[in-house]
Amino acid sequence: MASEGNSEEVSNRQVILKEYVSGFPQESDMTLITSTIKLHVPEGTSGVLVKNLYLSCDPYMRGRMGIVKGFFFDPFTPGSPIIGRGVSKVLRSRHPDFKEGDLVYGMTGWEDYSLIAATQNIYKIQDTDLPVSYYLGILGMPGLSAYVGFHYLCCPRKGEHVFVSAASGAVGQLVGQFAKLSGCYVVGSAGSKEKVDLLKNKFGFDDAFNYKDELDLDTTLKRYFPEGIDIYFENVGGKMLDAVLLNMRMRGRISVCGMISQYNLEQPEGVCNLTSLVYKQIRMEGFLVSEYYNTYPKYLETVLPYIKEGKMEYVEDIAEGLESAPAALIGLFAGRNVGKQVVAVARD
Repeated sequence: MASEGNSEEVSNRQVILKEYVSGFPQESDMTLITSTIKLHVPEGTSGVLVKNLYLSCDPYMRGRMGIVKGFFFDPFTPGSPIIGRGVSKVLRSRHPDFKEGDLVYGMTGWEDYSLIAATQNIYKIQDTDLPVSYYLGILGMPGLSAYVGFHYLCCPRKGEHVFVSAASGAVGQLVGQFAKLSGCYVVGSAGSKEKVDLLKNKFGFDDAFNYKDELDLDTTLKRYFPEGIDIYFENVGGKMLDAVLLNMRMRGRISVCGMISQYNLEQPEGVCNLTSLVYKQIRMEGFLVSEYYNTYPKYLETVLPYIKEGKMEYVEDIAEGLESAPAALIGLFAGRNVGKQVVAVARD
C-alpha cells in the first residue's frame, strides 16, 4: 500500500498533443514539456503511481489524434499527455491487487511518471523470464490480434495459401508464423529489402515481396499465388485490398485487422473489386481485439511455450528516450520501423 510519508515532488517529462490533426501527422504536432508530479497516491482513492519503462507506438493512435466519426476510442485531449499502452513499475499503490515494485502493462501516459486511477486498464506481469517489452507486442495486444484474427476469423486448414500485408510489423510477423505452425503456405508483403529478407530468413515465410517495387499488384499476386489466395490478413487496405480481391479463391476468408494506408488520407481510396465477395463467396470480417480479451489467458498458454521453445521469433524496433517518442510514432506511417515499434523511457 502507499507510503504516507514519501510524497516528494519530481520532474515529469510529458509528450503533449498540441491540437487535433488532419492529414498526415507530423512530429511538430506533439511537443515534449517538463512538469512536476508528487510521488504519492491521494488518500481515499484506489489508484497506483507508476514509473513508465516502455511505451507502445500503435497505428490506431492516429485515429485518436483527431475527431474521427465512429472511431472506437475517444480522441486525445489537446494540451494533455498522449495516452497509450505501456509497461510500468509500480512506485506507490492504494490498490490491493498491486504493490510497490510490481511490473504492470496497460494504458498509461506518455510521460516519465503516471498516476493511474483506472486500474481496471492495467494488469500485473506474472512471467518475467522474457523481456517485459514483449507485453506491448507478442505477449500483448498485437499478439492477441494476430492470433484471434488468424485462428478465430480465418479458421485455417493445413495446406491453405495465406497472404499477409504489412507482414514485418507487430501483427503481421506473428500472423505469418501462426500460418506456418498451422501447416499453411504463406507469403508476405513489406516495404523494403531489409524487411523482405527478415520475413523469409527469420520469420520463416515461404516467400515475400517489396510492394514498392511492383508496378501491378494484381500481376504480382498472380505470380506468388497462381492458384489463388485462401486467407488474406489485411493490414493495409486501398490498392492492396483491391488487388487481393481479384486473387482470392472460392470461399476465401479475409480478416481485417487494420488499413494503415488509409489513416492519413483526407479522402479514403475507393475499392473497386468488392463484387468478388459475391462471385467467390468470400467472407470478409473486421474485428476489434478488445472484444476477445477473454481469450487472452488461452493465448498466453499457447504462445509462451512457442517462444521459449524457439518456435516463434519476434523483432522489436526500440527507440531510446521519451524525447524520441513523437518521431517513433510518426515513423509508423512512413514504414520506418522494422518490427514492433517501442519507446524505452527507462530501463528500471
